[in-house]
Amino acid sequence: MLTKLSGGMVYDPMHGVNGKRRDIYIRDGRIVRKPSANTNIDKIIDVNNKIVMAGAIDIHTHIGGGNINIARMLVPEDHRADPVKRTKNTRAGSGYVAPSTFTTGYRYAEMGYTSCFEPAMLASNARQTHLEMADIPIVDTGAYVLLGNDDFFLRLLSKGADQQLINDYVAWTMHVTQAIAVKVVNPGGINAFKFNQRKLDLDDSNKYYDITPRKILKTLTRALHDLGVPHPLHVHGCNLGVPGNMQTTLDTMQAVEGLPMHMTHIQFHSYGTEGDRKFSSGAAAIAEVFNKNKNLSIDVGQIMFGQTITASGDNMMQYKAHVHAHPNKWVSMDIECDAGCGIVPFRYRDKNFVNALQWCIGLETFLLADDPWRIFLTTDHPNGGPFTSYPHLIRLLMDKSFRHDMLLSLNRHAQKVTNLASIDREYTLYEIATMTRAAPAKSLGLSGYGHLGIGANADITIYTDLKNKEKMFERPEYVFKSGQLIVRKGKIQQTTSGITHTVKPEFDRGIERHLKKYFDRYLTVSLGNFKISDDELRSYGKKTIKIHACQ
Repeated sequence: MLTKLSGGMVYDPMHGVNGKRRDIYIRDGRIVRKPSANTNIDKIIDVNNKIVMAGAIDIHTHIGGGNINIARMLVPEDHRADPVKRTKNTRAGSGYVAPSTFTTGYRYAEMGYTSCFEPAMLASNARQTHLEMADIPIVDTGAYVLLGNDDFFLRLLSKGADQQLINDYVAWTMHVTQAIAVKVVNPGGINAFKFNQRKLDLDDSNKYYDITPRKILKTLTRALHDLGVPHPLHVHGCNLGVPGNMQTTLDTMQAVEGLPMHMTHIQFHSYGTEGDRKFSSGAAAIAEVFNKNKNLSIDVGQIMFGQTITASGDNMMQYKAHVHAHPNKWVSMDIECDAGCGIVPFRYRDKNFVNALQWCIGLETFLLADDPWRIFLTTDHPNGGPFTSYPHLIRLLMDKSFRHDMLLSLNRHAQKVTNLASIDREYTLYEIATMTRAAPAKSLGLSGYGHLGIGANADITIYTDLKNKEKMFERPEYVFKSGQLIVRKGKIQQTTSGITHTVKPEFDRGIERHLKKYFDRYLTVSLGNFKISDDELRSYGKKTIKIHACQ
């Protein structure tokens, strides 16, 4: 079947197309060339003067696995307050800050998102993570496996293991967990917390292994660079949420000595200690270094006011934050020899000085960063706020007067210590398309995604051009997933099953001799049962695995 989308205004940064009127042709789930004049077109959809972009990609959203599943269980009131009824095209679900799997897929698709990536998959919990992601309808998924706090890795480092052996271990872990990238959370800090350390800065040593976070970061960034994994090490740095952590962040930016690195939810790592309240914005200093260092990419982790729940493997920091829990309940736990888990419900308040300044810091970072190819739109769902707040965030970035009005409604002391009012920049549609489509696809190495060129997967979102960009982006006119119309006027028309994205770098199978001894001695699962095969992964529900090439 050949479908024509006629007369749309196309924004395709991957090919430098900035709001040009073009027809798009779809056949067999792909974008194809304009057919010859005598070719029969089965369906023509008039999108005259509407905004046409590739399907959006969320590079960092907690949608499956241990953390978010515990978060769902911890806030039953969230699910009672937000039930979603069954329709002829959708199943029932519930939840706003930690929605159920079906609701997650529907709400992403209704906003024009077609791919979402879980950034914190524990190796020992990879099976559960993939099972949950397979349960999410419509959108493609993928996951970043956590390394850098796992006992086996830290033992290698403490013994001075050869970099090649570590590379083999990293590649093996990606294979057996079916990951697309690698993330480190509070490098070495989660593990140090188990030995009663309550703080671990960049050059502090883990008391048990005598290894610093700097050493962990340098080793893992080198491994991924050597292996050719497209997405650089995804770094949740030290001292998340701590006043004064901006210096640690600046030091971390230089720690990898020019190798590629992605720094995630950087808003939570951009705090100074100036002023009477000893809490200030470090966004300008962070943005200045970011702009100069082209090896770095970031996502923001913008906070959005209201109730949410924070879910992180960083139990060192979540333990500190539990005193602020709202409602007053929380979870902190150890997980095998790999990592930890901390879940703390939280309400961000616009009249609270710290929360208001956090909101400003995130927006300052967005507006001061000069390269939309290296900065990505996130709220670190659900930590900074639910992903359903993205349209509101886009409006804040595109509409200075709206942003200024919001600023004037915040805590008055926070207004006095932010430079947000003096920043005139407004994001363009082309920059939004870059930050939410082309750039994530490029960073993750997603061949055939994030653009509208010939041969691309036909993930397409079409918006009515409205002055109010929040209303525009929360309700697309059409959304296509692999060429199938799945959303019309913001409503699900049919459900499909997305695919799983992975990367499989080469490695020496001899690493398994070392791993088998370790598994037999320390772990509760055998090496053979730890692995997730391609056939097993396909059996979960997402029938297709897309293996992307290493560079």
